[in-house]
Amino acid sequence: MTTTGRKRLEVRNALPSDVRAILRLIERAYPNLPNYSAATVRGQINNYPQGAFLALYDNKVVGYCAAMRVSKAMAFGPHDWEEITANGFGTRHSPAGEWLYGYEMCVDPRQRGLRIGQRLYDERKALAEELDLHGIVIGGRMPGFQRNKRKVDGPEDYLDKVVHGKLRDPVISFQLKNGFEALGILKNYLPEDTASNGHAAHLVWRNPYINPDEPPEFRVPRGVESVRLATCQMQARAVENFEEFVRNIEYFVDVAADYRSDFIVFPELFTLPLLSYEKKKLDPNEAIDRLTAYTPRLTKELSRMALEYNINIIGGSHPTRADDGDIQNVAYVALRDGSIHSQEKIHPTPNESFWWNIKGGDSLDAIQTDCGPIGVLICYDSEFPELARRLVDQGARIIFVPFCTDSRSGYMRVRYCSQARAIENQCYVVMSGNVGNLPNVDNMDIQYAQSCILTPCDLPFARDGIAAEASENVETLTMSDVNLADLSWARAEGTVRNLRDRRFDLYHIDWDSTPSGHDHPTSGPAPAGTHNSPGGG
Repeated sequence: MTTTGRKRLEVRNALPSDVRAILRLIERAYPNLPNYSAATVRGQINNYPQGAFLALYDNKVVGYCAAMRVSKAMAFGPHDWEEITANGFGTRHSPAGEWLYGYEMCVDPRQRGLRIGQRLYDERKALAEELDLHGIVIGGRMPGFQRNKRKVDGPEDYLDKVVHGKLRDPVISFQLKNGFEALGILKNYLPEDTASNGHAAHLVWRNPYINPDEPPEFRVPRGVESVRLATCQMQARAVENFEEFVRNIEYFVDVAADYRSDFIVFPELFTLPLLSYEKKKLDPNEAIDRLTAYTPRLTKELSRMALEYNINIIGGSHPTRADDGDIQNVAYVALRDGSIHSQEKIHPTPNESFWWNIKGGDSLDAIQTDCGPIGVLICYDSEFPELARRLVDQGARIIFVPFCTDSRSGYMRVRYCSQARAIENQCYVVMSGNVGNLPNVDNMDIQYAQSCILTPCDLPFARDGIAAEASENVETLTMSDVNLADLSWARAEGTVRNLRDRRFDLYHIDWDSTPSGHDHPTSGPAPAGTHNSPGGG
């Protein structure tokens, strides 16, 4: 008899590449609840990778859970699911939190006999013990409540009867057997959970290896997670052909790579020099068609350079006609593994809409890189706070802003808003703009730029929130090392903690379903006014 030694059942940390499989699992597990968006699950994993676990049986996803670290006050105070989870993204995770809060748990209903739930909870307990956390807190669903509603005097009485064995609830009884104790009822915890009448049981598992009378003090280490950023402030210049344009770009990629930069970002509309060698002046439609014809060659060259120079390239932006006929202003991002990603500009300016007939995009997602998730906001998009917040909710810690402005006032709008995005989201923002002019190309008459690398304004960062900046209106490459670990420290122990201190009991932002399919729930859009998830422990 021979054996292969292959594991049939495996539990590991979830990865962003697992998102689609997780969504399919949740749809099977909770067919009567609106599913997450892909962006939300991506945020759960990115915001606390250690707390997201995946169970696979014969290489198929059969279980998933997500958790985050929170303070005692947050874990034990009154709250609902949306408030404590930042609408499902897990953005309120605190690296200094002394309690693990579980807010998602699902198991494939076809694999109930494998004790998947038990295995996932064992991983959570092991994590709490390894980190010397006080324990685990959850809001447990009570799916038997609605069915037994006439037998009890409210949710508190129902929970009491389950605790004392007079009634059985498939979730709460499992949690009690698993070592959790009931603290009470969280009213209106998850309104979509009609089987629980919207309520949840407030449950706690206490780490037996922690003395509650001598609670450990958690401090976030001032570690080092260094990333080198380069922003190219580029001179708009006429070229003789596509090959010369590529040589101009490759020069700066080469220099940035020689300095071992992890990223280089180019300005918005950096491909417009490709129109400078046209024989006749083109009208806007003709110009877009010419630029669209270059798109395959452009992405191929960006991919080649990213691979050859071992650097991630944020390809400014490139106006192009999409497959559906709409004209989009698109940033192509080439990662050093050779992959190409794209991000459409969401808000075209009035000038772009009028002269170029550019339409706004309909999806915005963080891009996974070897340095963690990043986001791209093209120029005007930086002036809309909701967009940066969405990227950071998905885990982005660096946001790149390619811009093209023709005056100091236009530039300062982008600059001030980018600085605000860095402060309110406790992230880095990198700006890259054009200088000079292209006399024969519409929309490139004059340019004003002072490219820069911006930080939050707090103790670990530069005094004025500027890691580095270029001289005004000269072609140059500006570089700086930034420490991503400083962001984690600031979010947990900074003078202010904007990202975590949002009042989810008062407000939140819902991102609508989109025709592109990038971010719609797999089971259809959630009804108006509902939360973003099945939720529940």
